Amino acid sequence: MKEESKPVNEEGTASAKLEALLEQSAALHRHLCPRQVLGVRMGLLGGASLQIEVPQQQRKRLFVYMETDGCAADGVSVATGCWVGRRTMRLMDFGKVAATFVDRTSQTALRIRPRNGVRQMAEKHSEDQASRWHSMLSAYQTMSVSELFVVERVSLLDDLEGWISRPSSRVICQNCGEEIINQRQMEVEKELLCRACAGEAYYVINPGKDR
Repeated sequence: MKEESKPVNEEGTASAKLEALLEQSAALHRHLCPRQVLGVRMGLLGGASLQIEVPQQQRKRLFVYMETDGCAADGVSVATGCWVGRRTMRLMDFGKVAATFVDRTSQTALRIRPRNGVRQMAEKHSEDQASRWHSMLSAYQTMSVSELFVVERVSLLDDLEGWISRPSSRVICQNCGEEIINQRQMEVEKELLCRACAGEAYYVINPGKDR
């Protein structure tokens, strides 16, 4: 990653940790983009605000509700160690570059989002760049967290511990016979059904198309 300006933390000093995390995120996409930078910095800020060391390794104390998929989500994952595959991140498809960071020990939840007008601020911050995209890429690495983000204390309406459930739980759908994990079965007229058989399917099976 070759940039004219090095990433800095909120104290304004060069941050080797931030630079290393940006390189890891860029490796997932073969390049670095502005939303990856926002995601990485949101993740670092979420951990710092909750006083949880990130990226977390074995422990699953930090949980993230991510409000969009794509580059920003990967940036948050690289910074925090929270991934969909590790069941420490849940995608809430709101189409927003925002995330809520939850300390499962204290039950504290903080939602972090970019400030309104942050793109325009980035252009003014890095006016010497070749394009608006390059201005955002550069400025998002060097702007202070107070310039970039809004941090709000929130209360969860979602049952986080219920969603995490017991990974070892397994039952068989009494209609299709497929296995259901993570306590996602539904009881309908005294039958245990998967969500598809209970009427929440996102697909239909085409007759004669099985392989």
